[in-house]
Amino acid sequence: MEISIDGLYKAFDHRIRLGIMSALSVNDALDFNALKTLLNLTDGNLASHIKALEREQYIVAKKSFIEKKPNTQYSVTRAGRKAFEQHLKALEKLIKTQK
Repeated sequence: MEISIDGLYKAFDHRIRLGIMSALSVNDALDFNALKTLLNLTDGNLASHIKALEREQYIVAKKSFIEKKPNTQYSVTRAGRKAFEQHLKALEKLIKTQK
């Protein structure tokens, strides 16, 4: 039997990027530290995966200050939400064809 991977997005093929998108999909926005804690990542590891998703324009950063400390909030873009939903549907389809 042939397995179809049509509809899967390369940007989401890493577990960390999948985790970032999952977390941001169910929250309006999360800051860097919240994502780092939630996904149990180092600063550098999270930063590199965030950059990959920003390059694809799947997430967007909003920088501000909270009590004179820099704070970066991340949220999913419209294109990111659509791509992630299509990716999840393709995964579900792939799983169902393996029964």
